[in-house]
Amino acid sequence: MSTLRRITEPLLSRARTFSGPLTEQLVREPGAFGLGQVPSSLAPEATTSMICGFCSTGCSLNVHLREGAATNLSPAGDYPVNIGMACPKGWEALAPLASPDRATTPLFRESRDQNFAPVDWSTAAKTFSTRMKSVIEEHGPESVAFLSTGQICTEEMALLGAFAKFGMGMIHGDGNTRQCMATAVRAYKESFGFDAPPFTYADFEESDMLVLVGSNLCIAHPIMWQRVLRNKRNPEIVVIDPRRTETAMQATRHIALQPKSDLVLFYGLANLLIQKNLLDHSFIKAHTADFEDFKTHVAAFPIDLVSEKTGISAEQLESLAELIGSGKRVSFWWTMGVNQSYEATRTAQSIINLALMTGNIGKPGTGANSITGQCNAMGSRLFSNTTNLLGGHDFTNPTDREKVASTLGFPVDRIPDQNSLAYDQIVERVKEGKIKALWIIATNPSHSWIGRKNFSEVLSKLDFLVVQDMYHTTDTAKAADLVLPAAGWGEKDGTLINSERRIGIVKKVAKAPGQALSDFLIFRLLADEWGCGAMFSEWNSPEAVFRIMQRLSKGQPCDISGINGYQQIDEQGGVQWPWPEGEASPPHRERRLFSNGKFFTKEKRAKFIFETITPDPEPPDDEYPLRLLTGRGTSAQWHTQTRTGKSGVLRRLSPRTNHIEVHPKDAAALGVNSGDIVKVSSRRSTIEILVFVTSTVMQGTVYIPMHEETTNRLTLAVFDPYSRQPSYKSCAVRIEQ
Repeated sequence: MSTLRRITEPLLSRARTFSGPLTEQLVREPGAFGLGQVPSSLAPEATTSMICGFCSTGCSLNVHLREGAATNLSPAGDYPVNIGMACPKGWEALAPLASPDRATTPLFRESRDQNFAPVDWSTAAKTFSTRMKSVIEEHGPESVAFLSTGQICTEEMALLGAFAKFGMGMIHGDGNTRQCMATAVRAYKESFGFDAPPFTYADFEESDMLVLVGSNLCIAHPIMWQRVLRNKRNPEIVVIDPRRTETAMQATRHIALQPKSDLVLFYGLANLLIQKNLLDHSFIKAHTADFEDFKTHVAAFPIDLVSEKTGISAEQLESLAELIGSGKRVSFWWTMGVNQSYEATRTAQSIINLALMTGNIGKPGTGANSITGQCNAMGSRLFSNTTNLLGGHDFTNPTDREKVASTLGFPVDRIPDQNSLAYDQIVERVKEGKIKALWIIATNPSHSWIGRKNFSEVLSKLDFLVVQDMYHTTDTAKAADLVLPAAGWGEKDGTLINSERRIGIVKKVAKAPGQALSDFLIFRLLADEWGCGAMFSEWNSPEAVFRIMQRLSKGQPCDISGINGYQQIDEQGGVQWPWPEGEASPPHRERRLFSNGKFFTKEKRAKFIFETITPDPEPPDDEYPLRLLTGRGTSAQWHTQTRTGKSGVLRRLSPRTNHIEVHPKDAAALGVNSGDIVKVSSRRSTIEILVFVTSTVMQGTVYIPMHEETTNRLTLAVFDPYSRQPSYKSCAVRIEQ
């Protein structure tokens, strides 16, 4: 049913293929998994390439076909992102499609004390429409909401957001990208005037100094780390992290600061740079605003105070400032160690400020660079119609609403004139009984939501819960009234946008099992049943929606109006935005923003943004004397393991049980050893967990990987006031035997 044009490429002779137990079974019995035949435009024995559907790196994978079925994968050798490399998740990306617990038919139950019963799509669509309309009629349009994802294709996100808000009349809808990228989005919008990560992956290879803040590239983004290793400039690699991560072990310098003292550190470094006159004065004068106010603010952070608060010696601070201000190419990179904090936006902006004051932006090997989490978080940020109006527009701006309505041919009164509630606010409205119906797409918040102990109780307050997912076995799906079976990566067409703004192609190389449909077709089906299908008559295929997205982006910083369709994206090795209509094909496949020193603010200047530091909402105390840190635990698992947990290969490459890392001195004081089972308690819950004694954590802190559902029973549900991103990374706990 796809209109995607296929471009098949011969397999590079040097590429390796992987064939594990699951992929071998796919070759022998493709029908057993419902994979069937791939589109006829692909030859029975062929190779095509597409973008991996796990993380934001955006690697290209060669998909090898045998007898019309996708059998195994290998990394594409000439793609400008991964250059012939893949992490374990990429090698095993077909395995989740073959899982026996795939959702293969719609499921419905009249009440939650009943078991699910299979229904056909007609019944499922009617049930969705009837129940949702009933809630809206009784309680108003703000009584329904949706929670989307960064894991589906951009065109699907756009159709969902347009159908839900313009067709159904919803006001509120957010995505799980709120949990990973909202901080970077808000920081960039305020500092640069638009959500615009400025870098390209070539900057990993072209920096003289890389500063990684709360970013464990070796584990979280291993292909990006491989790009660092390709750097021929003998770079200084500085890791700023309380924990001695795998990346810190490989760095030239590990700055082991006290947890949650990063804002003090960066304000203090800015003050040192000013004192030492290690500034790019011409850049500051020509291209920035509010520097003098910023200079006054950071004067309150003398080196002795910063050393006391961060635990970093004055000598280390002096040396680090001199490196940053050396005049060489310095790039700053951050991920969830910054974004998932109670004062995350200002911390991200404190990193941006360092890049601005030293002129490290818009040039090779520089930048204040946020590394995205999910494979299509960037697509969600721009086109999901959740936190902003389609194409990076503003719901509250009348001109933007008129432009979007005119572009789509919709009445302007169909466009909401207010912003949606954020994810946490939607959850809180459910808890309060104000949101009565919720539609959750391709995410499992019962596992992942912060302080999750009571999340199932929250969902039980809903009159109607719809879950749309590949699997009927997720914790969230088990709580639903209606389950809609969705196709996964490799079973549908569309695009994803990676961390460096590169648009890449996803292709249908396998048939979804049973009656499962692509999210795109599910949204179209529901729109028809709702009675607004005629509004979306032009939205008849993913590529048709891509063309609509191009029109919506025109004139925006993310303008993609110059791209000549899917085929060009495929042939060119992806396309980074912006690429406006009329612009010649870029001479290089890797491009960065702000090379002209012009930003997206009204004045075309980047802004120095800063604020008074706020107190830690839950520091350790006598009752809970240890600080819990959380993060990625292995490159072989992804987030909640909903998909990666289906691969036997990836399970064998991962820890078998959840574990807690404890410093040797803390372990001795507690009388515990590696291999012991202990109770870990926060103010919210208690879990039992395996101890691993290691000096990779500093004394007074402990660390638990995020992938097991038990971890988020402990975490503290506080949120950055500007980005509304949860503060997953820090809370107070105690350990008992």
